[in-house]
Formats: sequence, structure tokens, C-alpha cells
Amino acid sequence: MRLSSQPEVDEIEFVAVMHALADPVRLQLLAALADDGEHSCTAATAAIAVHKSTMSHHFRVLREAGLISARQEGRTRFMRLRRDDIDSRFPGVLDAALVAGRDAAGVRPEAAGRF
Repeated sequence: MRLSSQPEVDEIEFVAVMHALADPVRLQLLAALADDGEHSCTAATAAIAVHKSTMSHHFRVLREAGLISARQEGRTRFMRLRRDDIDSRFPGVLDAALVAGRDAAGVRPEAAGRF
């Protein structure tokens, strides 16, 4: 198992987080990861119609901003939302982003569960 590089909690910068959240596709990715589970890239992107290389770019931006963690096992990469880390650094930002991501993805609030 190999972990991808990502910032430590105290290194997560507000400007980088806001830049990562400024794209509707990345908001949809966060919404797909919002159940706090670990997801393969394929599973997380199943409902988003974007080319694979573009999706890799979006995952990299989210990871480098500190919003997600990534690990690789064999040829599969797994992603997880860093909810506790982001909430401790910037309370409320992630919840607002997840609402926007669900809106962008067309998910009804009652079907979404926890933010």
C-alpha cells in the first residue's frame, strides 16, 4: 500500500481549499466521497461524465489542497474525504461545499444523508 503526498492538517491553506472548491466537477467528486468511506477512483467518478485524464487532474487538485487523502493498492487508487481535518481548520466550509456539490450533481437533500 502506498500513500500519495498530501499536506499535514496544519499545512492546509484556505486559498488552496477555495481554489479546489471553485470547480463544479470537484464539488461533485466531494459529494460522491461525502459518506466518509473509502472509494476507488472508478466508483467515485461513476456518475460524472469527464475524461479519465481530466478526472486525475481534479483528484490531484483536491489531494494537494488537503481535501482528500489517497492511497494506492496495486493498480487501484482509493480516495477518502478528510472531513475531520478540514472541519478543524475551516469549520463550515466543507458542509457548504458538499451542499453545492450535491446541487451540481442533482442529488436531493433527503437522499444524500449526512453532508
